[in-house]
Amino acid sequence: MRLTAPFVRAAVGQTLLVLALVVCAGADAQSPSPATDRALSRLSLPNVGLRARDIAVVVNDADPASREVGRYYAAQRGIASDRIIHVRFTPGHVMSFGDFTRVQAVIDAKVGADVQAFALAWTLPYRVECMSVTAAFALGFDPGAYCAEGCQPTKASPYFNSRSSAPFTDHRLRPSMLLAGSDVESAKRLIDRGLRSDDSWPEGKAYLMNTSDRSRNVRAESYERVIDVIGSSYPIEKIDADALERKTDVMFEFTGVAQVASIASNRFLDGAIADHLTSVGGILSGAGQTTALEWLSAGATGSYGTSSEPCNFRAKFPEVGVVMAHYLNGETLVEAYWKSVLMPGQGVFVGDPLARPFGGVRATASAAGTAVATRAIPPGDYLLEASRSSIGPFQTIRAVRVAGFGVRHLTLPAGDPRYFRVRPVVAAAAGPPSAASN
Repeated sequence: MRLTAPFVRAAVGQTLLVLALVVCAGADAQSPSPATDRALSRLSLPNVGLRARDIAVVVNDADPASREVGRYYAAQRGIASDRIIHVRFTPGHVMSFGDFTRVQAVIDAKVGADVQAFALAWTLPYRVECMSVTAAFALGFDPGAYCAEGCQPTKASPYFNSRSSAPFTDHRLRPSMLLAGSDVESAKRLIDRGLRSDDSWPEGKAYLMNTSDRSRNVRAESYERVIDVIGSSYPIEKIDADALERKTDVMFEFTGVAQVASIASNRFLDGAIADHLTSVGGILSGAGQTTALEWLSAGATGSYGTSSEPCNFRAKFPEVGVVMAHYLNGETLVEAYWKSVLMPGQGVFVGDPLARPFGGVRATASAAGTAVATRAIPPGDYLLEASRSSIGPFQTIRAVRVAGFGVRHLTLPAGDPRYFRVRPVVAAAAGPPSAASN
């Protein structure tokens, strides 16, 4: 891990300054009732988070484990059979360009423009020649743009810190994630964790590790700003140590060391994200450093590592505040993680792409009306509109500015038969300014 210039040092600070913090009180889960169901049927909220219909599962028929994991994921997530793409290549650590070209041709012939992301149902390969496998399938194989010889930057992703809810439609890329595991059963346990996490609003904690490894601890300079902006809406603890030990409530863990000690002593909540900044955490076996796969084995639902030497460019690793902000605002794991890496060409994303612990809507009926709570309204300007018909015309009731991270509340008045919607004032694809545009 060699030292480099801090290409995205300003990213988190600029992003979080734009998303000014307003914290709302939390809401307890409520069992649905006929009254709340009727009220929610009259409310339309912004589209946040990919769904099963948006994703295709790519299965390597030459790998029995891939076939079993792919079938299991599709069944558990309710993914249609026409979204399961069967390809064939010899499994190994690194996929050749020839194999990739053949596989990509099959995918291109079978996948429509409505598919927004990929779940790659294997653990190996983790690389295509010099690109990570998840980057190659997301962005296309382009070594001139996304590979690096020595300490060099690579091409930036247009998806970085985007507000897009349709990455292929908006940016012509399909964020990809490996359904990885040390064996089939561990991959199935990962899938089960992701499914259990959906809409669960886990009450855990984010642990930001400030380590003694100077070259790998470069993300620590963003921690105080992340705490200032997000800490009031989700518990965050900065710990000055090289290892986190015996914690039972880990929802996020970010650190910077080559070997992460005591991973197994902690309990990761369903949907948890955990990663470490080091040289080759995305080489999923035999690299001599802790791998992204080991976080999954310990109970995390998503992780990240690089598959070739990235030096310590922060731009090639997840920005802590960005991934937390998007995840806490109800986006899926694949969206939040991919949006947090400015230069993803060497990065391997592993986990359940559809895990969405902070999605969903909760409602409580009372004599005054129906109180609705959700995390899945991103920061921005909106119009609250109403109509006598579900198809309109809608008239504006008031403008609403949503800021920060946390639970949003609205109340639908009792006895009001109108239909309501919360509509963004600006296009969803327009994101806040960041270091990507510096």
